[in-house]
Amino acid sequence: MQAVPLHSLSELERASLQEIALYQLQEKLLVGDLSLAKVGPKGSKSIRQKLESFSKEKKDCSPQTFGIPLFQVIANDRAYKQLQEAVKKSRRLCLEVEATVTRFRAQRQRRSPMSRTFGMVPCWVFPEEPLSPTFLHNSSWSQRRGAMSVDSITDLSDNTSKLLEALQLSHPHELDARRSLGKKKMLSLNPITWQVPRIVDRCCKHIETHGLQTVGIFRVGSSKKRVQQLREEFDRGLDVFLDEHQSVHDVAALLKEFLRDMPDSLIPRELYAAFLSTASMEGPAQLATLQLLLFLLPPCHSDTLHRLLRFLSEVAQHAESSWGPDGQEIPGNKMTVSNLATIFGPNILQKEKPGEKDASAMNFEDSAAIILVLQRLIEHYQTLFMVSPETQHDILRRLFQTDPDVIDYLLRRKFNAVPSTKSEDSTEEHAPSPLPGRTRILESSSVSSELYSNISFLNLDVGI
Repeated sequence: MQAVPLHSLSELERASLQEIALYQLQEKLLVGDLSLAKVGPKGSKSIRQKLESFSKEKKDCSPQTFGIPLFQVIANDRAYKQLQEAVKKSRRLCLEVEATVTRFRAQRQRRSPMSRTFGMVPCWVFPEEPLSPTFLHNSSWSQRRGAMSVDSITDLSDNTSKLLEALQLSHPHELDARRSLGKKKMLSLNPITWQVPRIVDRCCKHIETHGLQTVGIFRVGSSKKRVQQLREEFDRGLDVFLDEHQSVHDVAALLKEFLRDMPDSLIPRELYAAFLSTASMEGPAQLATLQLLLFLLPPCHSDTLHRLLRFLSEVAQHAESSWGPDGQEIPGNKMTVSNLATIFGPNILQKEKPGEKDASAMNFEDSAAIILVLQRLIEHYQTLFMVSPETQHDILRRLFQTDPDVIDYLLRRKFNAVPSTKSEDSTEEHAPSPLPGRTRILESSSVSSELYSNISFLNLDVGI
């Protein structure tokens, strides 16, 4: 078993990992009686809050991106993407119908004289092939679900081995309707979809493409008018494209505003003190504690923070000037890890909500600790978001006590899954594919031996 990325774990495994991390942090006295529900998305609103929000929506259209919880931003992005796919599907169907009608008219004009006399249309005018032979293959795989598909452990029958092989990728918030039917929360056995807001990903990609050599990025002022226009377009749910004509400084300011105005900060405020306490640690102990704290984050916060840290690391790599292949000097952007941590630290680690009293007040000790913590996150983000084999074994031990039926499938998924060549920004992870033909026969013994060795190591009395 090898170290795997955090986002490759299933929803059930991530929930178990959160419990393990919370227990270890409580042993270190870094967090008190912290409930994982407090760290995640907030619960339902009260009746008064719903009435107040409804009255505000009637006066003004609710924003789609700025000033709303992160999980709601991602839900809005997903709804917009589904709408776009439906529009493209309908347009493609209209074009196919139009092409069919055009072909029919052309064929009718070439009818035989006898058919013209009797007004009959020959049978060859109507092709036997379907109107759109490739339409089914062009449909999105995410909309196809097998007849034996299951999404959670509560849907398993006695024949778990066959059902588990039919599992598909689960999307967060898609199963809420079915989850509410049962008393027990249903957790998927497959990885959660990659959750990064559209605005964050597009701002990062724009700067990575056009602004890595821009001197003083995130420090040089921007056009308030252009930034406000971009903000309003995102809030209206428009498909905003950031191309080379957009100012890098405007896009940088837009990204900072989004992080600053989040009502639930990227690192939840319940973990503010725990993250700052790591500033006094050093070496492996500091990184191990930071990793445990990152494991507590909800998936949408964890994925977005990972994308942001990867972007900031890329910016920092271009801080110093370099020389091109033709001997020409390429200026650096002067944004070192320390400078980036100074700018983004207060937006990522917030003690108070934006607009609240004393929200901008911060003592020197806290400010220095925030900068130091974010520096460590940027420098070591690649290892911090990996799950070690030892931790994976702890997860399986815990799951064996609560959900022993899923152990066999989870182990086979780890060893049978083909290494993915897709980028981290992909929004889909695939269930393990069966090994084809002779290859599966040759490798089945090695896979079974690995499974057996891991189960023996876990002290699990499970038959393969």
